[in-house]
Amino acid sequence: MNYRHAFHAGNHADVLKHLVLARVLAHLSLKDKPFRALDAFAGLGIYDLTADEAARTGEWRDGWGRMETPFAPAVEALLTPYRETVAAVQARYGASAYPGSPAVIREALRPGDRGVFVELHPEDAATLGERYARDPRTRVLSLDGWTEVNAQIPPPERRGLVLIDPPYEVPGEIERLGTHLARAVAKWPTGVFLAWYPIKDAAAIDRMVRDLDAALPRPALRLDLLIDRPDDPTRLCGSGLIVVNPPWRLAEEALVFLPALAERLARNAFGGFRCVRIGAVG
Repeated sequence: MNYRHAFHAGNHADVLKHLVLARVLAHLSLKDKPFRALDAFAGLGIYDLTADEAARTGEWRDGWGRMETPFAPAVEALLTPYRETVAAVQARYGASAYPGSPAVIREALRPGDRGVFVELHPEDAATLGERYARDPRTRVLSLDGWTEVNAQIPPPERRGLVLIDPPYEVPGEIERLGTHLARAVAKWPTGVFLAWYPIKDAAAIDRMVRDLDAALPRPALRLDLLIDRPDDPTRLCGSGLIVVNPPWRLAEEALVFLPALAERLARNAFGGFRCVRIGAVG
């Protein structure tokens, strides 16, 4: 509950998370039927990259700050929903604004779609509530995200996604992520789930993925982006996402944008990626 994402907004982990989230939302929008998007650990929704918190760490400079130069056309085509989201937020809030995941979701909502944003930190929840109070498509809950993942699914729309990206403040959160994700998929087998994790303890992540591979009754992808050598468990060398029920072309798309991001965001001349299918793929 002490975690404040404002210090890390726009970093390399945000780039991966928000790019993939925007891709999934774009795929969901291809069908006319409405969807619901649940963000279980929502944060503030909008961040100012010139504010004291972001300026103090400067993490965004090695994330979103490196994305200004265009990529190859095939990569840029996949980045379009992400770039359009950032542009829309900056047009509304100023050139130094950067969208958190609630803003990425909100920009993708159509008239019949719904966004539910859950945030436990009282000040951040209040800010988020004020920010989206006038949008009838959105709802903000000041509750525990882990609890609400279970309480909010399956949604009335029967289509949609759940984003789970906890702050990882306490030991055992990687294992907790795998346990809660498997339980949530069992309750809503057709939902799309995006579960984000920081890459520090690679062994713990590998164990979690092996357990999910055996437990998940649905197909999933493991998408990892490494921006530094994974040999120091005290440093954030990258991040990853488990995507359950991924859109059918997401794996193909990831093999285009992941190597481009690994090259662009590399630190100390090292960048790497992983795109692996897990779960019930048959």
